[in-house]
Amino acid sequence: MTYNFFDFLQLIGSLGIFIYGMKIFSEGLQKVAGNRLRGILKGMTTNRVTGILTGFTATTITQSSTTTTVMVVSFVNAGLLTFLESTGVIMGANIGTTVTAWMVSVFGFRFHITPIAVSLIGIFFPFLFVRNNKLKHIAEAMIGFGILFIGLEFIKDAVPDIQENPEILAFLNQFTDFGIGSTLIFVLVGTVLTFVTQSSSAATTITLVMLAQGWISFPIAAAMILGENIGTTVTANIASLIGNVHAKRAARFHFFFNVIGVMWMLALLPVFLGFVDYVIMNFSPSQLSVLDDSPEARINATLGLSLFHTTFNLLNVVLLFAFVPYLIKLVIWLQPSRGEIDEQHRLQYISGGLMPTAELSISEAYKEVEVMARVTEKISFSTYGLFFKNQDKREKFLEKIARREDITDKIELEVSQYLTSLSEYNLSKTSSRRVRSMLRMINDLERIADLYYQISRTYERMIEEKIKMPGSADREIKDMMQLVQDSLRLMRSNIAGEYGEVNMHEVELMEDKIDSMRDKLRENHYQRLELGGYGVKAGIYYLDFINRLEKIGDHVLNVNEASAGLK
Repeated sequence: MTYNFFDFLQLIGSLGIFIYGMKIFSEGLQKVAGNRLRGILKGMTTNRVTGILTGFTATTITQSSTTTTVMVVSFVNAGLLTFLESTGVIMGANIGTTVTAWMVSVFGFRFHITPIAVSLIGIFFPFLFVRNNKLKHIAEAMIGFGILFIGLEFIKDAVPDIQENPEILAFLNQFTDFGIGSTLIFVLVGTVLTFVTQSSSAATTITLVMLAQGWISFPIAAAMILGENIGTTVTANIASLIGNVHAKRAARFHFFFNVIGVMWMLALLPVFLGFVDYVIMNFSPSQLSVLDDSPEARINATLGLSLFHTTFNLLNVVLLFAFVPYLIKLVIWLQPSRGEIDEQHRLQYISGGLMPTAELSISEAYKEVEVMARVTEKISFSTYGLFFKNQDKREKFLEKIARREDITDKIELEVSQYLTSLSEYNLSKTSSRRVRSMLRMINDLERIADLYYQISRTYERMIEEKIKMPGSADREIKDMMQLVQDSLRLMRSNIAGEYGEVNMHEVELMEDKIDSMRDKLRENHYQRLELGGYGVKAGIYYLDFINRLEKIGDHVLNVNEASAGLK
């Protein structure tokens, strides 16, 4: 055998170049897509059909079904996507991941692509230094595309030649004589390969190279592709381990959906491979069988494998679409909720870097900011309930406020760490500005939660001291609280919209109303003191409530300004 350890290192290095090229290509595409990608992700909640289209589109842009499914698990965990809504996106991601195989089999094996790839890098390299961000991002994507195919060419050259190293073929052949057992062995090999590379696209490319070089036959390659469909579910299931019950269910659905698909395909594999062979022989330019062992037929077989991959995933979605509700019931039965802690909608370890690319990480972090805004608004409702609802539930309201304020503290810390880590990436100017805006937003949201918590503790002290407000003072506090709640509702609506598209005139009018009411209530306070409407201590508490509520209005304004991209 002429293949040595140094040759093996070259193979690993070639694979590294290929994966690095795919990463640069993916990041460039995501930067080009920008807000449109975020819009695609927001549109994933309509129904299962649009979910499939969303999953397909997101996976085509990110060049990774793993990225899409991990993102879906994260959004389900945050309560921004329901388990039911996630199923369509997961099915679409399975179809989207087949695009890479077509790209590699069409361009990587049928043409001598290296001169074209190098020329592509030469054409777009100067654009890396222009000021136009759009051109710069397109250049990044095209350079990544070029590096990807240079890596593929290196892989093809680094893979040992079967003619000079027949021991490799002999080693593989000893596992091919067990009938269905051999198929299952290579399904397992495909699963492990995807788990090791953490990329179904990379695993599929390796399988295509092995097929093109004659290492494995077409049926064995098809078995490995089936295994890679199972292997791609592993990362999302690992990510869901720290999530809530809904995230775990989304990951389990992905696993069962793919495993069921592999099971029915294994039962029909000989018939299905015959169908693929028929299509390739009758519609490909060379019209060679995918089962032939000649070098020309093996190149043709790479097209057949891409066709098998796409057709299998399309058919799996079509056949199982009607059974999704039953599969959902099965998953819920296998993954029951363990109570309130399990149901809690909040990302637990956002700083763990679930998204493998920066642009999608920003979208994920912004979703977490939306969650934080929602928690903050809930704190305001609890504070209102503390003051003006059944006083028998006072302890319950106090406990809710304290628990939610603690959640905002943790979210601020986790998101801050996460966003800080993103600064290490080569972000676009828009994304860098967006990161800075989010850092300011979470700081102001946490301060709002703190102020409500302080108001609740002050109120608790006032009750313990048995100090009562006159009816007029209670009504004024109530009016002020409702006005601040209106401003919080407007703020949350702005956060949920597109970054930079905030009606600041409406925001400033609301802030002016809060300031005017604060000034008016201060005047009322001094009049009551002069007329003996309440004692000094009650007046101090009243003024404390009014001033803190006005301060909340200031922080709401800050959040809106950050959401508008003004500061």
